Amino acid sequence: MPDGSAPATVILQKSCGATSPPSNVGNPHIATLSAAFQCSQRSSSPGAVTAVTAGADTVRSRPAVRPAERLDESSRSATVAPMPDNVLTRLRVKPGSNFSVKRRNPDERFGWDKDAAKAELAQLHVRIDALQQRLAAQRTHSLLVVLQAMDACGKDGTIRSVFGAMNPAGVKVHSFKAPAGSETDHDFLWRVHNVVPARGEIAVWNRSHYEDVLVVRVKGLLPKHQWERRYRHIREFERLLVDEGTRIAKINLNVSFVEQGLRLQDRIDDPRERWKFRIGDLDDRKLWPEYMKAYDQAICETSTEHSPWYVVPGNRKWVRNLAVAKILLHELQQLDPQLPPDDPAIAGLHVV
Repeated sequence: MPDGSAPATVILQKSCGATSPPSNVGNPHIATLSAAFQCSQRSSSPGAVTAVTAGADTVRSRPAVRPAERLDESSRSATVAPMPDNVLTRLRVKPGSNFSVKRRNPDERFGWDKDAAKAELAQLHVRIDALQQRLAAQRTHSLLVVLQAMDACGKDGTIRSVFGAMNPAGVKVHSFKAPAGSETDHDFLWRVHNVVPARGEIAVWNRSHYEDVLVVRVKGLLPKHQWERRYRHIREFERLLVDEGTRIAKINLNVSFVEQGLRLQDRIDDPRERWKFRIGDLDDRKLWPEYMKAYDQAICETSTEHSPWYVVPGNRKWVRNLAVAKILLHELQQLDPQLPPDDPAIAGLHVV
C-alpha cells in the first residue's frame, strides 16, 4: 500500500477459500502475514505454506515452487497459440457493468504456456518499439498507461518487463505517493495533470489520481459527498485528455491475498528487498474488505469506452507481463501512428 494517505488498489480475492483478511490476529505487525499463510496450511496439498506465530517470532516454511508455478511445470512442453482477441475483452471492464474484482481469478493463465508466452513477449517488444517510433515521429497523439495495484503486486516489475524494452527517450514513468508540499494546496488532479504525456510520448503512472477515491473513503479523510463527486471529476478529466489526443489505458494488477503475503514476506526475508517494506503495509492489509468495496465502485464508475479499465491476473508474473504487453500493443494500434511524409527537399540529396 502507498505511504501516508495514498492507497494502492486493493483487491480481495479468494485464495484457499479465504475471501477476507483474518480477524483473530495477535501481533498486528507479524501475525497478519502468518494468518494469511495459515489459509494455505489448512490445505492438504504437500506444497502448502505454513506459518507458526509465537510472540514476535514467526517460523515459516515455504515451497521451492509456489502453487501457481507448480501448475506451469506440467505444461511446459505444450505449444500455445498467441493470445486470442477475446482475451482483451475478458480483461476489459465493460462500461456500466456490475463489476466485482472478486469474480476475476488472479491465477488465470488463459491456457498459455510459460515458455511460449515469454517468446511471444519478446516478439511483442519488437512490434511495440516500431509503433513507439512512429508515435514519436508523428507527434499528434500520446498514450497514458495507469497502473494501479496493491503493494508488492508487481507494478515496478511490470514497468521493467514490459516498458523497459522501449526507447526511454519516449517513455516517462511517474510514481505517486502521499500528497505533500504544494500538492496539498491544489485540487487532487493538479499533480497528475502536470505530468500528462506530451504529444509523441508514452507516460506510465505508478499509482495515480485513483488514490484519491480509495484512501479518503476507506480512512474517512473526507466526507462522503466530497469523495463521491470525484468519480465525475475523474471521468471529465479523462474525457478532456482523450479529446485533446491522449489515449488512456488503466490497468489493475490483480494479486490474491495469499500471494501478496508471500511477496511481502520475501521483502522482509531478503536484505536486498527489505527497503521496500514498511510496517504500515500490514496495517493496510486489515482494511482489505473496505478497499475492495471502494475499488469495485471506482472501477464501475470510471471504466468508459474512451478510458477503459483492464483487470490483469497478477499471481503469475509471466502471464501478467504478456497480458499487459498485449494491452499496450492494442492501444498503440488503435492510435495507428504513421511516419510523417518525406520532405521534398530531401529527395535525391547526397551527403558528401
